[in-house]
Amino acid sequence: MVAQITDKLGRPIRDLRLSVTDRCNFRCDYCMPKEIFGDDYVFLPKNELLTFEEMERITRIYTKLGVEKVRITGGEPLLRRNLYQLIERLNHIDGIEDIGLTTNGLLLKKHGQKLYDAGLRRINVSLDAIEDEVFQAINNRNIKASTILQQIDYAVSIGFHVKVNVVIQKGVNDDQILPMVQYFKDKDIEIRFIEFMDVGNDNGWDFSKVVSKDEMLQMIKSEFDISPVPPKYYGEVAKYYRHNDNGAKFGLITSVSESFCSTCTRARLSSDGKFYGCLFSEVDGFNVKALMRNGATDQELEDQFKALWHIRDNRYSDERTEQTVANRKRKKINMNYIGG
Repeated sequence: MVAQITDKLGRPIRDLRLSVTDRCNFRCDYCMPKEIFGDDYVFLPKNELLTFEEMERITRIYTKLGVEKVRITGGEPLLRRNLYQLIERLNHIDGIEDIGLTTNGLLLKKHGQKLYDAGLRRINVSLDAIEDEVFQAINNRNIKASTILQQIDYAVSIGFHVKVNVVIQKGVNDDQILPMVQYFKDKDIEIRFIEFMDVGNDNGWDFSKVVSKDEMLQMIKSEFDISPVPPKYYGEVAKYYRHNDNGAKFGLITSVSESFCSTCTRARLSSDGKFYGCLFSEVDGFNVKALMRNGATDQELEDQFKALWHIRDNRYSDERTEQTVANRKRKKINMNYIGG
């Protein structure tokens, strides 16, 4: 029996985001800039990470409170050893209707078949440019866009439903929007363009680097015949559009210009087991892992999860101004730790 719970703003809980590692094999400036996350950077030791058994237990309890969807994030989740075993565990939980994974795609050929066989069907691939030189400058690991495109083709070939996520920064990759729309339209793969957000402490964000949804939409409309698509469910973050000639869809995620805090249904667990109610949370999350490892019963965990959701009032994107951004500088949790 699901006990429907809501937070202070009346938002139900529907989604659980599980970060399985804080490590990544890219060094994108807006997430893990190489100047900070250098070769000597100390990541979390294995014993500090949640185990798959602990993630399964947490998810089972959250389904009693209304969680129906789980998304596996990182860091780069495909760096977590034997990740398919977690997918197998989650697939056996009654009440979970959907499991997704967000990845940079580099290791899909290596791990994709095992993940598919374990029951994973949906993947979001982060790809911020379609031209090799532009993409290499963003990921700072000399990885070509063409390499990731091949990985996407492989994932589609074995049966995955793939979406592509693109973080757009003015003067960095806004010239990639039109060629990427064309490429993925022809592939009939959904691509979603995301307004550059002030996630974490180190990405040098300010309003001048944001390309708004309206700006992107006007750019796309100038080249393509498109129509809006109504939302599919409560809390859908992307505003979708359809190409009128072939029906392919793309989305725009308006995290800055038109915030969607009022319908946010996501609980987040960091890779070391802390609860956060928002992507823009400050550094002190609630330590679920410590509670579990100190012997908490399932009922005690459920009561704690209820309490954490009942007091949740996060609406950072609604309240974002130049001053609030300045006030919170270097206090927010980094994206590699909590996931996107």
